Amino acid sequence: MLNYLWGSMILIGILFSTFSGNLSNITNAAINSSREAVNICLTMLGILAMWTGLISIAEKSGLINSLSKKMMPLLKFLFPQLSEKSKAMQYICTNIIANMLGLSWAATPAGLKAMEELQKINPQKDIASREMCMFMIINMSSLQIVSINIIAYRAQYNSMNPSEIIGPGLFATLVSTISAIIITKIFEKCDRA
Repeated sequence: MLNYLWGSMILIGILFSTFSGNLSNITNAAINSSREAVNICLTMLGILAMWTGLISIAEKSGLINSLSKKMMPLLKFLFPQLSEKSKAMQYICTNIIANMLGLSWAATPAGLKAMEELQKINPQKDIASREMCMFMIINMSSLQIVSINIIAYRAQYNSMNPSEIIGPGLFATLVSTISAIIITKIFEKCDRA
């Protein structure tokens, strides 16, 4: 359905620009937008490569393990059915740490592995477990201390102060994550009753 909607909007835009004499403007805008998209992708690719490499170094150096141990009391509250030593818990820790650093792209592989491991221990394979739901909600609300991606976008577009987004971003993601956890825990309690 969406394909038809987008296709018809593009067709209407082309027809309207043809009849109004602005077809050259549309063509130039399409070419410039494509060039800009490629430039953004290349910039993000470099940033992604750097931060994914740093996450890999952090894992190999033991920093992720150290941070995971500090996070374990909170994670045991959020995921009471998981063992501290389980692979799922390790992947969840890596995902959360990467998201806190604003590295959503670097967090994705760990998130997918976490869901894979959670599915392995899920007793009802066709229904998401509580742990899976909690992980998805935390992952989607994504507490970010530093929003690397947004800072990179702002720098790409010559922002005077690309990092001024850190404070508001931290506040917004902290509120959304805490709200998501509270609502999920309320629903869990209601489900048990």
